[in-house]
Amino acid sequence: MSEKEPSERGGVSFGVIASAAVVALIVVVGAVVYFGRDSSHSSPSAAKGDGAPSTSVNANATGFAAPEVDLFGRRVDIPNNPAGQPLPQDPTKQKKSTDNDWLTAAPAGTADPHGWQRVFGASVPFSTSDGPARLEDGLAVGYSHTPQGAAIAAAQITYRLNARPADRELYVRQVRVSAQEVSLYDQALADQRLPKQQPEKVTRYLVAPDAFQIENYADDMAIVRLAARGPIVDNRQLWAAVRLIMVWDAGDWRLKPSESKVPQTDYVDSLAGWTKW
Repeated sequence: MSEKEPSERGGVSFGVIASAAVVALIVVVGAVVYFGRDSSHSSPSAAKGDGAPSTSVNANATGFAAPEVDLFGRRVDIPNNPAGQPLPQDPTKQKKSTDNDWLTAAPAGTADPHGWQRVFGASVPFSTSDGPARLEDGLAVGYSHTPQGAAIAAAQITYRLNARPADRELYVRQVRVSAQEVSLYDQALADQRLPKQQPEKVTRYLVAPDAFQIENYADDMAIVRLAARGPIVDNRQLWAAVRLIMVWDAGDWRLKPSESKVPQTDYVDSLAGWTKW
């Protein structure tokens, strides 16, 4: 099986088929995927992310380079700052709880140029209504207290963490984890079992999900599902749907690892009832 295409099923790479599962790799399925790995099975080169793109260039830059396309031929913009370029925010575009489409509307701007940006190799959404409003220490923060803000934060945090598993600042500040989980994470860092940056052969599969769904919403918690395009089976398009729990904490959305033993990723053959970005 060549590195160029890990596997082909129905004309779609197996890496893309599994993209939603990759998104869930660390913080949804559980950190044991990395933390529980015997250190003898990893190497310093793996921890350093050999073959990964540099993320230290133009860290304070603004603006964009020429756009590119993802695996499905969709536009993805390339910010000069590898951490992304937040867009000007217009709070008047935010949905209100009294709106009929409060739970089903798409955030403004994600379908426009610069709405999806390649950040540390992964495609993540930027809106003009619901955040992220700014960067702080390379982290995207400032999401609206709305279903749309929760959906954007879910995609941003999970994709960023899977692109850069050793980003401790991201893990500690934007994931709701216990002291014990932080201790396990720090041990994994010390043992060099977490890549600083995933190589392009991994991040190229962290492509924009086609749609999201707000399964449940309250002021303190939102259950968000992201649907990433998968294989065509028996002439039917499938999507890998991952369920993410977001909590409102200290004025922003954070990701809460699921404690459920039930798999949080399944497959759907229709996006009826989903919101397309």
